[in-house]
Amino acid sequence: MKLSEIKTTLKDLQTIAFELPDGTLVPKHFHVTEVGKITKHFIDCGGTVRNEEVVNFQLWNADDYDHRLHPRKLLKIIELSEKVLEIPDLEIEVEYQGNSIEKYGLDYEGKNFLLTSKHTDCLARESCGIPQQKPRVRLSSLQAENCCAPGSGCC
Repeated sequence: MKLSEIKTTLKDLQTIAFELPDGTLVPKHFHVTEVGKITKHFIDCGGTVRNEEVVNFQLWNADDYDHRLHPRKLLKIIELSEKVLEIPDLEIEVEYQGNSIEKYGLDYEGKNFLLTSKHTDCLARESCGIPQQKPRVRLSSLQAENCCAPGSGCC
């Protein structure tokens, strides 16, 4: 989800809920403690220099059980961050405390914002010599077309 998309969505909401990949909800008393721009300048294992930028939201739970972040308040935080930090319309990454600081993508399903799983990957497979993954085929699904019939003498 891009920054422009969450801003549009927040304008129509009365409450905000974030759902983890396992279906549980982030507690309603969460805080958005940071909105920022993260720039990653790196070299991949094939020697290609890369730049990536994302907007980062950090969700945090406190013992403040009466706190509820209103959508318009989050919208104001986002707009201030865009202005002060000169953030363009980037993809959003969400940090949330699990076993460690966990990073998620963000989507919206009409009711909740979904924290989507992110995965590592090799960006230079051709340079590393990692073969393309072959599709798995079940032998039972193959049709016996153009096969030799028993006793036909073709084998």
